[in-house]
Amino acid sequence: MTDAIRLLLFPALMAFAASSDLFSMTISNRVSLLLVVGFFTLAFWSGMTPMDVLYHVGAAFAVLTVTFTFFARGWIGGGDAKLAAATALWLGFDFLLPYVLYASIFGGILTFAVIRFRIMPLPEWLGKHDWVRRLHRLDAGVPYGIALAAAALLIYPDTAWMRLG
Repeated sequence: MTDAIRLLLFPALMAFAASSDLFSMTISNRVSLLLVVGFFTLAFWSGMTPMDVLYHVGAAFAVLTVTFTFFARGWIGGGDAKLAAATALWLGFDFLLPYVLYASIFGGILTFAVIRFRIMPLPEWLGKHDWVRRLHRLDAGVPYGIALAAAALLIYPDTAWMRLG
């Protein structure tokens, strides 16, 4: 069971969060909640020390503090803030800086691509899809969950979770 959680849960939830954000511009609270429950379950089953758990919780709290401020200012969505914090819970401080750097780089590229997409005329065949029309709107946000998930999936193979087996 531990192997199933560490190998499948985190990557599957990241992929789901990215696709959900792309298609609906929302990330369900359930995704972040499942990440939190999965982390604590895996931490318990793998024998993680209480100090290591607190270390990971501290990383999540630090990210939540920053992302909540960003959310309050209207810079990011609430789902993005919770996803980033839940991801930090899994990564801990050891991988937090690379995660933030990759998420920023991927987010910048994604934002540029979305802006470029929005200034182009929308082909009729693409305009038949609600999610494409929503993404094309000039007043819509950027599905930043894609960048957060991509960064997490890039970092995850280097984490201690993948060295457990």
